[in-house]
Amino acid sequence: MKAAVIGVGSMGANHARVYSELAEVDLVGVADVNDVAAHRVGRLRNTQAFSDYRDMLETCKPDIVSVAVPTQFHHQVVMNTLDAGCNVLVEKPIAATVAEGKEMSAHAKAKGLKLMVGHIVRFNPATQMLKSQLDIGALGQIFQIRCRRLGPFPTRIQDVGVVIDLATHDLDIMSFLIGSNVVRLYAETEQKIHSAYEDTVVGTIRFANGVLGSLNVDWLTPTKIRELAITGERGMFIVDDLNQELYFYENQEASDDQWSNLALLHGVSAGRMIRYPVARREPLRNELEAFAAAVRDDLPPPVSAEDGLAALDLAQALVRSGQTGLVVEMRW
Repeated sequence: MKAAVIGVGSMGANHARVYSELAEVDLVGVADVNDVAAHRVGRLRNTQAFSDYRDMLETCKPDIVSVAVPTQFHHQVVMNTLDAGCNVLVEKPIAATVAEGKEMSAHAKAKGLKLMVGHIVRFNPATQMLKSQLDIGALGQIFQIRCRRLGPFPTRIQDVGVVIDLATHDLDIMSFLIGSNVVRLYAETEQKIHSAYEDTVVGTIRFANGVLGSLNVDWLTPTKIRELAITGERGMFIVDDLNQELYFYENQEASDDQWSNLALLHGVSAGRMIRYPVARREPLRNELEAFAAAVRDDLPPPVSAEDGLAALDLAQALVRSGQTGLVVEMRW
């Protein structure tokens, strides 16, 4: 399967690296408006380099293409790449606006091509193990989910704020794990360092199934923190995203001999702490392998355009809430 990458900044260069290492994929080209960057990555990955991605599409005719250009160019580049007959993985957020994202999704369907959105957190092995535990009911009824995604200001990000750039990860993974739509949300945002957009957000979310969500995302913290906690009847799971670790803190009141009778649960007390054995693996490799497999086997992409649109819609609602100070009701 022939693969190519459009946009070889920090993320796109990693896409090129992984494609060049996958046995079932042949990296046939990379493109970037920065000709120096394109040729540097091309030499490093032993592939052709182009300054115009349309020339690359015409010359190399790839089967799968990663689009990792700035968000404002997602719509144009993805539409042209689909027109060239290529299946596309576009980095999150899917587009600058929901309207553009919907047009991209419709175009992919009309062309009979795959359009996947790069919500990479889903492919973290610890998150995948957590999902498998939730699917078998290891937590019982879920009460709340909390995400912290903190770190220093990335000077490479100029076209969006922290909500669109980072909180989209948490909004997507919350919805993925909870399996329910958001009915309303509220956010407080501040602009301390970024010259044009918000660089910190604290948000509260209610899901249709009654689960409460909270998120704290910023570009103000001098060290990276990537943590997700989900609490339910039987205890609390915590994922350390950076170290790919999964912990379970048991509610002693819901020990094994009482699991069949949780309707009688009247309290919470500390039980065992269990550290799950997680086989560490690069999430991007998992993501690109899943994308290639979906194209090869003609399966739905594991993160659909609709998933990407939902995350973007929620992120834009958070921005609106932060700007207006109002609760936003979501209608799906």
